[in-house]
Amino acid sequence: MQTISGRIFELLNARNMSQKEFAQKTGIAESSISDWKRKKTNPSSDKILIICEVLGVTPYELLSGAEHIGRRSRENLTYVIDKGTELGMLVESYEQLEGSMQKKLLGYLEALKELQGI
Repeated sequence: MQTISGRIFELLNARNMSQKEFAQKTGIAESSISDWKRKKTNPSSDKILIICEVLGVTPYELLSGAEHIGRRSRENLTYVIDKGTELGMLVESYEQLEGSMQKKLLGYLEALKELQGI
């Protein structure tokens, strides 16, 4: 299993970013970054968010390694929708329809997408 610091150095390498540049962008001391590599230690938890921001990855990607070098190992199939928005009301209305009506609505949606060339 790879360490968090190991993933950081892979990401730095993939982005052609030096440790010095990384230190400047994160505000983390170069000596700390060198320690992660030399001693194979991990950054403290208070550094994770700035590291993720600079490297362009999510904390989940960095901590789990599930999305190697910025790419997901599997597609995210979940949306979070506020019920108070138009989209939220649309989803709630759809859920209240009977199954046959839901199928018809999906059919209308497909027809509309074809008309728009989507």
